Amino acid sequence: MRPTAFGSSERVKQSKRVAIVGLGKMGLLHASLLNVLPGVELVAICEQGALIRRFGKNVLSGLQIVGKVGELSGRGLDAIFVTTPPSTHFGVVETILSAKLAPNIFVEKPLAANAAESEELCRLVEKQGPGTNMVGYNRRFAVTFGKAREVLDEGTLGDVHSFQAHAYSSDFLGVRSSSKARARGSVLRDLGCHAVDLAMWFFGELRVEAAEADAVPGKGSVDSVSFRAVTGDGLAGGFKASWCMENYRLPEIGLTVNGSKGMMRVNDDDLELNLKDGDEHRWHRHDLKDDAAFFLGGTDYFREDEAFVRALTSGSEVEPGFRSAAMVDQVVDQVEEKASGHGR
Repeated sequence: MRPTAFGSSERVKQSKRVAIVGLGKMGLLHASLLNVLPGVELVAICEQGALIRRFGKNVLSGLQIVGKVGELSGRGLDAIFVTTPPSTHFGVVETILSAKLAPNIFVEKPLAANAAESEELCRLVEKQGPGTNMVGYNRRFAVTFGKAREVLDEGTLGDVHSFQAHAYSSDFLGVRSSSKARARGSVLRDLGCHAVDLAMWFFGELRVEAAEADAVPGKGSVDSVSFRAVTGDGLAGGFKASWCMENYRLPEIGLTVNGSKGMMRVNDDDLELNLKDGDEHRWHRHDLKDDAAFFLGGTDYFREDEAFVRALTSGSEVEPGFRSAAMVDQVVDQVEEKASGHGR
């Protein structure tokens, strides 16, 4: 499909009308992707910052740009994307639901600032009735992790004995004091939650047994976390997250899975399989048809938005939904509680 101008009249009349709340990096990314997806029309943006609103009005012609969420009322919206900071998610989504601004909602990860808020949002959407609600754990749409899920489902590794997961970046390496780090909260809630979501997608619910967390002196944020967890079936897993790691210019999420028949390593870029019978395989992203109709930020973002729009059009549910994301927040809360008990 040929990309059209924002708000173009070339959209078919039956297209789903969508708005975005928050015109930061993720808001711009989703706006661009929605603009090229068939069956959806981006019609409005809500942004609190006056300077960004002026920027938006200058470069996003044809879009209605407002300063408050409530001003999206009366625009016949089918869905709203929430791409504001996590600390604001609860208030924004609650307003959308209470004012009935749209029946379907996409929220960038994490769902909320804590498990209690996430649970309340789940209650509110369930009270509202049928709707398509999704949370942006985009790694589920990366081809390497999708292939890893297939390997596990096929039983190629035999009985899985254990796993280790990591989430690393160099975002704040060498930074001693940063308001940006504090604004993003903890590394687990910002970056490590992807590893938690993938582990739960692969293995089911998790219960945290022990956790430790460290902060760079003076920064005021949690910069590294490690914890142990078990699934309902007793499978043990270890997790590490840090945004102060060397040689991780781009964030990396990865898992190592050990089974009776061999071992599997997977991250954003490739998948390695080593079986005890000597069989070995390695797939890079390009080996797994890592393509998309429009590339921006990563092919997984396009497939994520495509899945949401497809579910929106068909009136079906889509994963990861609010309930799955709330389970991730429960694990993060458990980690924070366990870590605080170790004198952090």
